[in-house]
Amino acid sequence: MSDRSHPSRAEIEGSQLEQLRSLVAELFPANLFYSRKLGAAGVTFDIASLADFSSRFPFTTKHEVVEDQRVHPPFGTNLTYPLERYTRFHQTSGTTGTPLRWLDTPESWDWMLENWTEVYRAAGVTASDRIFFAFSFGPFVGFWMAFEAGARLGALCLPGGGMGSAARLCAIIDNGATVLCCTPTYAVRLAEVAAQDQIDLRRARVRTIIVAGEPGGSLPSMRARLAALWPGARLFDHHGMTEVGPVTHECPARPGVLHVIESAYYAEIIDPLTGQAKPPGQPGELVLTPLGRTGSPLLRYRTGDLVKSEPTDAPCICGRNDMALPGGILGRTDDMIVVRGVNIYPSAVDEILRAHEGVAEYLVRIGETESLMEISLDIEPRPDCSDVDGLVSRLEKSFQTNLSLRIPITAVPVGTLPRFEMKARRWIREWLAEKTVNPNPTP
Repeated sequence: MSDRSHPSRAEIEGSQLEQLRSLVAELFPANLFYSRKLGAAGVTFDIASLADFSSRFPFTTKHEVVEDQRVHPPFGTNLTYPLERYTRFHQTSGTTGTPLRWLDTPESWDWMLENWTEVYRAAGVTASDRIFFAFSFGPFVGFWMAFEAGARLGALCLPGGGMGSAARLCAIIDNGATVLCCTPTYAVRLAEVAAQDQIDLRRARVRTIIVAGEPGGSLPSMRARLAALWPGARLFDHHGMTEVGPVTHECPARPGVLHVIESAYYAEIIDPLTGQAKPPGQPGELVLTPLGRTGSPLLRYRTGDLVKSEPTDAPCICGRNDMALPGGILGRTDDMIVVRGVNIYPSAVDEILRAHEGVAEYLVRIGETESLMEISLDIEPRPDCSDVDGLVSRLEKSFQTNLSLRIPITAVPVGTLPRFEMKARRWIREWLAEKTVNPNPTP
């Protein structure tokens, strides 16, 4: 290998091709979903190269998998082995549609645990750490993987399910947790509760906060805010999906940059509209093929995540040759809205708001009619904000400067807006009646 611990670009791509060939060979004829899908597309199962795979094999969409599970309930036909081989059940949150059910064999689960263990290694987590998991354990896959991978690493794993925020803070401090796993929003919420209940976070031993579930972990404003709220702790971003598993981890040498775990995934970036490949530096949709989740596979899965990559012709300063995504997850293809001709992504709104220290929480209202779309904001100021009107004025000016839009902003009382343990739901769509002009107005 070119580096003692990191394979070269040629070695990465050679391994990906070998794994792709093994994966596709395993799917036929046992996996009915892909046997039918690829047969209908006239695809032969030999793969000459990675480029050949990308040019001939069709994309897989979430809609296809949802429809397959609807027609063939409850688990669909995207199963490579008899049902008796499967031991794990998980499902998506369903925040953007019908939840997906996902089954794994012990072998596929072991593959995903190894990928999550790689996230821990990149974050510098070792067997001497104590990891606190600040979430309830439901059917969502990430919680269980993170916990079991921590145990596999040899770390002491502290579950925080069934606790309120204050109780979790006490458990973090009392048990000497050194690593905290949660969403970026919930890390902020824990710090808010600590301030309200006069819990001194300087007593905490947390040195690493591993976040996922939201784009905020790679936003400079969120990173700066959490660094101020959690003294001595470093933020470490990561992202994954129920359908594919743990996909990326933050670059140890460059905060705000995610590395795809390319030993486990074949990743592509495409134009969401045309499906054609996007060159490095241009935003596009991330397409993933998990190379080791054979029991419930996905070939060229359109994730809906917007990213941009860097050229792979030279190693990263951390030594890795894996695909690098500066800025992390930039947004979602289905989250972008167009207001008066301006493309707006949630991450851009969040970055503007988080850059103003007086904002505790916010809500975005999207008003739609048949002919136009409007946007407005509710903001909840922090309790120590002494000039709410000035904060609103500064925010309106920031949006005008950064997005070239005049956005109405309303300040609401402290404690009004909801707080989130899971993925934050801050964008609300409201259908508005078209404004009509009365031809005979009353004088």
